[in-house]
Amino acid sequence: MKATVVWEPSENGLSFEGEMDNGRKLKLDGNGNGLSPMESVLISVGACSSVDVVEIMRKSRQKMQGCYCELEAERAESAPRKFTKIHAHFVVQGKDINEKHLARAVQLSTEKYCSVMLMLTGNVSITTSFAVQDK
Repeated sequence: MKATVVWEPSENGLSFEGEMDNGRKLKLDGNGNGLSPMESVLISVGACSSVDVVEIMRKSRQKMQGCYCELEAERAESAPRKFTKIHAHFVVQGKDINEKHLARAVQLSTEKYCSVMLMLTGNVSITTSFAVQDK
């Protein structure tokens, strides 16, 4: 996997475009005009772990109609302003969702499969919770 990040010059601009070796692109901004790099990391935590939860729940033959992950993070007060805590709350929507299956899916994602969470382990306190919404 390879990527290139290019600064897009402008007055006081801190906009960058990242491009993967497969041509996919992502714009990031340090001035608040788009997602910041730290915001993209937080969203990546939720997306990566949600992929795992959805796949595991499907393999468990749970009839999900929706899944979302609410994230809350705290950052250090001074530079480097890294994440100190992240909490991920998963909500799975559907009929007759087995909470034991969901608990296991969240646990497996957090401890075994989510590469983004696992990269942060040891540096960031990560906690999780979950809920089922009948639909």
